[in-house]
Order: sequence, then C-alpha cells, then structure tokens
Amino acid sequence: MTEGQFRMPDGAEERLNELDNRCVEAVDNGDRDGFRVAFEELLATVRSEGTPLPADDLEGSDVLVPPPDTSFEEAAADFSGEGLIPD
Repeated sequence: MTEGQFRMPDGAEERLNELDNRCVEAVDNGDRDGFRVAFEELLATVRSEGTPLPADDLEGSDVLVPPPDTSFEEAAADFSGEGLIPD
C-alpha cells in the first residue's frame, strides 16, 4: 500500500476477501466506478482495523495491497483470477 505493514485482527480475512472479490468482479465487468468504491473500502478497512507495524519490524506478508493511486488498468493485473486473497 506504500503505507508500511499492518497486522490485521483475527477474523478480518473474511471481510478483506469479500472486498477483494468485489474488486475482481468490478475489474472483470469493466466497472471503473465500482472498482474504485470497493478498492477504497478495502484500503479503509486495512487502515481502520489493522495495526501499523513499526518501520523496522519487517515480517513476511500474507497479502500485498496495491498503492492507493492504482489505476483501473493496473488493477486489471492485480485484481484478476482469485484476486489478492485466494479463496
């Protein structure tokens, strides 16, 4: 996300997966507005529910979220198939 790493609470994966699936569906349907809404909600969820890790605390990441300024065209590469979070 270009905002460092976040530790997500237990149970957040289901909500993030739902938002990821909405992003994939919007991209697959060519729905730019729908993608932007779902992607902004995904980012907001990570920011509000996640706990930022210190910059010097580098851990392996289960999911890499694209930066907030990701274009629709760039999203087509990230949010395709199973998306960021495989089912």
